[in-house]
Amino acid sequence: MTGKVVMVTGANGGLGALVTQALLEAGAAVVGVSRHIQQSDFKQVGFTALAAEISTAEGAKNAVEAIVTRFGKLDVVVHTVGGFAGGPSIVDTDDATFQRMLDMNLNSAFYVLRAAIPQLRKSGRGRLIAIGSRAALEPGPGVGAYSASKAALVSLVRTAALENKDSGMTANTILPGTIDTPANRKSMPGADFSKWVRPEAIASLIVWLSGEGGKEISGAAIPIYGSDV
Repeated sequence: MTGKVVMVTGANGGLGALVTQALLEAGAAVVGVSRHIQQSDFKQVGFTALAAEISTAEGAKNAVEAIVTRFGKLDVVVHTVGGFAGGPSIVDTDDATFQRMLDMNLNSAFYVLRAAIPQLRKSGRGRLIAIGSRAALEPGPGVGAYSASKAALVSLVRTAALENKDSGMTANTILPGTIDTPANRKSMPGADFSKWVRPEAIASLIVWLSGEGGKEISGAAIPIYGSDV
């Protein structure tokens, strides 16, 4: 990854922090994007903090432009931003919850893709990786809004792969089961954590997909379920 410029959204989140760390260790120049992020969050010289609001079209566009202005290019985008809401049935899901899931899991990705794809095409070896969910393929009761938003994300990323294969760009979605993060442990204290997906495993997969080894993988929805198969 030496010489590669990588944009990681949600870079200081439960998963994003480990992804950022893994990419830095692989030699990439990583721009960590989040609403609230500081240069001191990561110690490596290859890290750059960029506080930005990517939930709007203008915010995403400005973030990508800032990266290209500073580094002259953008090779990889790793989109880890997302959110979860569950419990009610479809009938009992209110408008605000449904819209919030679309905003967090789909709309922000659309804005980032629209802003970043022209730069990834210029790279000649652009890589786009988004974090989806197992629920995108295996919906369950009480998570209708969440599952629908993640399924739409898979479709969006696969479309990006098909539209940009002529440039050498790849686009893939990773579909983890429940990720073993502190936030998930706090919200589900009675769960069997040993079955959950280690975030380090997701980070390793992202590094591989971002590099030369992943050049023939595109348009894929890649399951990573831990031991809960």
